[in-house]
Amino acid sequence: MSPDPGAGASIANGPLVSVIMPAYNAEAYIARSIESVRAQTLTDFELIIVDDCSTDGTAGLINRHAQADARVRLHRLPVNSGVAAARNAGIAEARGRYVAFLDSDDWWHARKLELQIGQMQASGARLSYCAYQRVHCDGRVLSTIVPPARVSHADMLRSNFIGNLTGVYEGTLGPATFLKIGHEDYVFWLQMVQRAGSGVRIEHDEPLAYYLVREGSVSANKLRAAGWQWRIYRDIERLPLLRSCVYMAHYLWNAVSKRQ
Repeated sequence: MSPDPGAGASIANGPLVSVIMPAYNAEAYIARSIESVRAQTLTDFELIIVDDCSTDGTAGLINRHAQADARVRLHRLPVNSGVAAARNAGIAEARGRYVAFLDSDDWWHARKLELQIGQMQASGARLSYCAYQRVHCDGRVLSTIVPPARVSHADMLRSNFIGNLTGVYEGTLGPATFLKIGHEDYVFWLQMVQRAGSGVRIEHDEPLAYYLVREGSVSANKLRAAGWQWRIYRDIERLPLLRSCVYMAHYLWNAVSKRQ
């Protein structure tokens, strides 16, 4: 494993898992996210919360959790820099063997890390993900997303099968960086699956993570999202035009299927 902590590598006597949580003006909902991590049955973790210059009471709320639980750490950015930069700052602070992500409005099942890390260690998998639910802000379950049992880089080009709140990778995969680009989550997991060779789904009889769907969210703009996807195929992956068109068709079909 790389000795560089900036690569998300494990430091001697460090925690087993580093959980990265970016936050910006999240006072209204971040408590549930933090508490879902603190309630994990796997207790050997650190929760690194990167406050992206919030102007509400987010930082104070995080500090209260940090005072109550030494596993919670607050890292504040000097200037507002966006979610990709916040996650990268968290990765740079990470000391765990494994790295996981949770946004400040999403939350986890209490056994998420226990089951995920246990199955990764048993199988030797270096990257994994799990099923999750899309939950409306009024509490309604909109859909349950059950990804394939295994995905390759070619599979990921057809659709983003890894919800960022579900993904975990081992630090031995090397330095990891979120690009400041639309669909930064997708680009990140595309690259990490390519390094790992494949990713595996964690098996459980119910979803292990919950994604909050809020009105007016960035991801809710379908036309803009499609434009981002096309740019990834052509500019990031540098695929030929015909292959880009084929993968784009798969992407659009899967995008509709996820929300049925």
